[in-house]
Amino acid sequence: MTPHQQAFMDAYLSTLSAADRSAIPQRVAEHFCADEANANECARLIAAGIKRASCSLLAGYEQANEPLPRVGRLCLVLNWAQQPICIVRLTEVSICPFEAVDAAFAAAEGEGDGSLGWWRDAHVAFFTAFAADVGVSFCEQSELVLEYFEKVYPL
Repeated sequence: MTPHQQAFMDAYLSTLSAADRSAIPQRVAEHFCADEANANECARLIAAGIKRASCSLLAGYEQANEPLPRVGRLCLVLNWAQQPICIVRLTEVSICPFEAVDAAFAAAEGEGDGSLGWWRDAHVAFFTAFAADVGVSFCEQSELVLEYFEKVYPL
């Protein structure tokens, strides 16, 4: 984290008890999506409390040998310029085949028109390109890591 990002995180952490701080399993700072317009829109939707979920391709974690997100993880949400926007806490993590993602999850993602159809179209394109970039294939049975979160700072 940059000093400015760390100061933003520290401002939130100072509101927690020592026990609550020590119970946080992971802390990350990241933007959502792979391009400026979508990263900034996702940051706006998260800050507004509209976007309460996100997903990623499980194979991406496996290819990068990266640990899966854990419930309780704090994420400092950044815009494309890497400026802190808000902090969210992960409340639920599950693994699900792409084809089994339901309308409730699509709505919780809060993007587009909120429909499952919109979600599927946008994510087929995204995951197809992402999978190619990391050297795996994407299909309807590909497993996703589904994450639900709540905005904790600022309230």
